[in-house]
Amino acid sequence: MRIVHVANAYAPRSGGIRTAMHALAREYLARGHEPVLVVPGPTAAERHDGDLRVVQVAAPRVPGVPGYRAVVKPGTVRSVLDALAPDRVEVSDRATLTGVGLWAREAEVPSLLMLHERLDGVLSAFWPGAGSGARPGPVGRRLAPVVADRWNLATLGRFDRLVATTAFAAGEVERLAGRRPGLALPPLHRVALGVDLERFTPDRFDADLRRRTAARGEAVVLVMSRLSREKRVDLAVEAVGRLVADGVPVRLVVAGSGPRFTELRARAEQLGIRHRFLGFVPDRAQVAALLASADVVVAPGPIETFGLAALEALASGTPVVCSATSALPEVIGPAGASADPEPEALAVAVREVLSRDPGARRAAARARAELFPWSATGEAMLALHVGSTPAGAR
Repeated sequence: MRIVHVANAYAPRSGGIRTAMHALAREYLARGHEPVLVVPGPTAAERHDGDLRVVQVAAPRVPGVPGYRAVVKPGTVRSVLDALAPDRVEVSDRATLTGVGLWAREAEVPSLLMLHERLDGVLSAFWPGAGSGARPGPVGRRLAPVVADRWNLATLGRFDRLVATTAFAAGEVERLAGRRPGLALPPLHRVALGVDLERFTPDRFDADLRRRTAARGEAVVLVMSRLSREKRVDLAVEAVGRLVADGVPVRLVVAGSGPRFTELRARAEQLGIRHRFLGFVPDRAQVAALLASADVVVAPGPIETFGLAALEALASGTPVVCSATSALPEVIGPAGASADPEPEALAVAVREVLSRDPGARRAAARARAELFPWSATGEAMLALHVGSTPAGAR
């Protein structure tokens, strides 16, 4: 089968969706299928990323989100799909590319939509008046689900299947179905994402890196995230500030870039935190070493629907502290801790994880990650594709 995956949130410095697209494509390739990635770029072009075929659609930059572009002329994607003549179509976008589902229906090509985000959470984070901390006011909390439901009602039915990576990600669709009992939505499936268990291992621990990063006796608290509003990295900085105030010897390391970089670094300095803000780390081997050499990773985002970076941390033998309001508790299980998305609660969770026996917590983290191989994700997705028929053919 030629399986075409279309997405918007794909850029040289993008994280989860790009990682998932490439990993899935390679699983398809290994099983004898032909994956093609269709993504936005500065110009229309076709290239190969290793063994993967990538078709680039010209798209403008997204204001305020460095490095990201979004397709605003869906007709260009339709032309690309006409030329590619796919056997199956996957879409990782809830905004400008939902029309691909309509193209697939006209072409009698089975389609599925990947639910990589919750629209109600994104809308709440960016609702006018939410402030730099992405805290929605009462109006945002009340209206965001209403707006999300209306958009989902208008767009989800364009696809033959919906795929959610966690129960949290599925919740938005299940809420819509519950509010409208007679509504005919596409079948909703759960398929967890995976992790590269060979690239990310405890063996990547780097003693020299560790010595350069922190003084003897300091615990390394690592945050690996885009430094944007909805990721709430400020919660991690404030939590480490609480630990410092309590006399806990810690070093904060932040790997990632984004519009809040300067603000977050300044706040760490105000709190007297010993820190290293690394910016974007492009070398995946260095990322693996950072993850394996930390004592705990904090993933504070309150609306994360999976958390690939957290899973990579677990594979590296490093436990994760996450927001209890996100999907991450489903992913990390007992190999870490969850807490309310508040600095004090996260600080308590970090202290609790650091109090565990180092060898035991590293072994538990790795064991948890081994439940999520990319091979299982690929097999589950292909099972959906093999069993699919386009809506128009039913």
